[in-house]
Amino acid sequence: MEPIQVGLFGIGTVGNGTFQVLARNQEEIRRRAGRGIEITMVADLDVERAKALVGDRAKVVSDAREIIANPDIDIVVELIGGYGIARALVMEAIAAGKHVVTANKALLAVHGGEIFAAARDKGVMVAFEAAVAGGIPIIKALREGLTANRIEWIAGIINGTTNFILSEMRDKGLDFAEALQDAQRLGYAEADPTFDIEGVDAAHKATLMSAIAFGIPVQFDKAHVEGITGLQAVDIRYAEQLGYRIKLLGITRRRAAGIELRVHPTLVPAKRLIANVEGAMNAVMVQADAVGTTLYYGKGAGSEPTASAVIADLVDITRLQTADPSSRVPHLAFQPDELHATAVLPISEVITAFYLRLQVADEKGVLANITRILADCDISIDAVLQRESAEGECQTDLIILTHETAEGSMRGALASMQALPTVLAPIVSIRKEELA
Repeated sequence: MEPIQVGLFGIGTVGNGTFQVLARNQEEIRRRAGRGIEITMVADLDVERAKALVGDRAKVVSDAREIIANPDIDIVVELIGGYGIARALVMEAIAAGKHVVTANKALLAVHGGEIFAAARDKGVMVAFEAAVAGGIPIIKALREGLTANRIEWIAGIINGTTNFILSEMRDKGLDFAEALQDAQRLGYAEADPTFDIEGVDAAHKATLMSAIAFGIPVQFDKAHVEGITGLQAVDIRYAEQLGYRIKLLGITRRRAAGIELRVHPTLVPAKRLIANVEGAMNAVMVQADAVGTTLYYGKGAGSEPTASAVIADLVDITRLQTADPSSRVPHLAFQPDELHATAVLPISEVITAFYLRLQVADEKGVLANITRILADCDISIDAVLQRESAEGECQTDLIILTHETAEGSMRGALASMQALPTVLAPIVSIRKEELA
């Protein structure tokens, strides 16, 4: 049987990794897929650079629409990124009857509903394993491996840049700015790291996992997103003393009233495996009713790890392209007419525990007033730690861990505590998850 022909949009880091791994492991991949898979056309604006990478093994063009117009191309791989031209090209490829593989989590998190609907109408597949957690096969696990389960929650370290920064802050006692500079110097952070450090990249990925886990449409605009730019080294140190580590987590959880979808710094017990994921590595925890807790760990980015996921999608499409579309695994795991418009809860209705750090005057009655406010808001205390403040002898740092409460209740309590004359600085609050 003739090899299936693939067109590649963009031959940057991941595109080149995909081209090289596919060529290197061609025979192994053919044995698994049932026929060969070859990238025969590459589109890249830097034609000379692209030609230097692929040699005479593929035709290089500057316009991706030449690939879409080629009737011999069965699958296109979109590795351009972003919402603009990538969206237009994906939609045009689908309209032309091409299957699509993409690593573009931003595109799918924002426009996934439109893209998946167009693919269903044309009877083609859109595969996106590489869009979440790089080389970790979390999409396949959620969509296929756990299909017998009712998934309760997912919590993931799904951005390697922020995890590297937090690891540096904990291990070396650096503040955020210093750790970011280290990450940029070593190539873990972009020159403009905004999407990473502000939590947007992780929120794109969490949105996709939430849709697959709970059978809801992709709803990135409903996600609550916080980054790590405001984190201070002192809070990482205090968390450690209390037996916790701070990670930027993407969390989605099923509640009776709806679905939680949030990204923010989170205290996690140090004894949890996910709390010990360091550097630029990724990990995703899934809690499901039948299998219990499962953990998926590995490289969340990089040329060949991400290429691994791209090629896995190519193999899946090659195996299934002749199958009746109704017999294929649905894009979001659930049959399209079975997706439910379950509400994504506003952050005020999220239920979680909290770490609080208050810089207070070192005098009688301070703790009593604070605990009274928490009690009035029906918030119970789990632990209290008092440490001498670096700001002066007449001040102290009061660290409180609470039990679970509604975010709205905590916001009311924080406002009341902040108004106390003995509270001398803005209160630091960080959410806490036991992940038990």
